[in-house]
Amino acid sequence: MAKKEERDVEKIYSTKDFVAKLRRLADALEAGEAFSIQVAGERIYIPASASISIEHERSDDSEEVEFQLKWDLRQADEEGQDDKDEDEESEDDEDQNDDEDEEQKADEKE
Repeated sequence: MAKKEERDVEKIYSTKDFVAKLRRLADALEAGEAFSIQVAGERIYIPASASISIEHERSDDSEEVEFQLKWDLRQADEEGQDDKDEDEESEDDEDQNDDEDEEQKADEKE
């Protein structure tokens, strides 16, 4: 597998889209299944064995809670992506929403 480029992206979603993503994630976790999600134009495959944590950060003027899933890339390769095709078919709406968000942001910049 080719080495992936390092990336650190934060994408803002509407409450409706965020809830839909969380619901799909919760369903996959509960079923012990792998999960895939598209963030800022890149599809990410998360193995069922990923570790889950909740992080809280506080500064003088803000607070932040992050729900994190972490996994070793070798671990993901070993588990494989057997459900990849099914996941991609079920996420057509998600992809379309992400693409529309990106187009809208590009239009706003012009």
